Amino acid sequence: MDTPSGPPVELLQRVDDAQRRFDDAIAGLDDVAIGRSSDLPGWTVGHVLTHVARNADSHVRRADGATRGEVVEQYPGGYPGREDEIERGARRRAHAVIADVRESAERLRRRWRALPDQAWSATTRDVGGRERPLRELPARRWQELEVHVVDLGAGVGYRDWPDAFVAVWLPLLRASLAARLPAGVEPPKARDLDARTELAWLYGRVRRDDLPELLPWA
Repeated sequence: MDTPSGPPVELLQRVDDAQRRFDDAIAGLDDVAIGRSSDLPGWTVGHVLTHVARNADSHVRRADGATRGEVVEQYPGGYPGREDEIERGARRRAHAVIADVRESAERLRRRWRALPDQAWSATTRDVGGRERPLRELPARRWQELEVHVVDLGAGVGYRDWPDAFVAVWLPLLRASLAARLPAGVEPPKARDLDARTELAWLYGRVRRDDLPELLPWA
């Protein structure tokens, strides 16, 4: 059972499961597939995969900082540094990108398992400046994997999201809805959307004429 001072064991297991499914989804991608447009505007599949790899490294960096009692940058150079790494990494051959995703995930898995209990309570800061205790970050990594595997167009869709992911994240995203609806626009009625479609819409992964276009997160 998780404790406030120890590792978030259940979340770490969920990240492991999501990573296995992510790795399975990308196993057969070749150079042509890596160069195709993803479902994220302006990004190829290679961009998405490189982002996922660098995101893993950002968790390792913050875990290392927490062990030393330091609050470190999520990405060296902030947003510009993050974008530069993604742009450069996206141009690689498929085998190199896929290996990067897997190797960076394994580094993160090992680093999290090696952390002393007290490090999980340390403060971290994300690239936007928001501070969270380290023990909340596995949930963020879980979200990255579940959402971005859908963006790849590699045969995994939002209908494949695990029940646990929908159960955890749908209430959290619903709480942000009021701030993301354009002025005067009413939210859709719950009876008109099943849970997975609603969550995908809140993530911006479903667009329909009968659903309002949401504003970006602040």
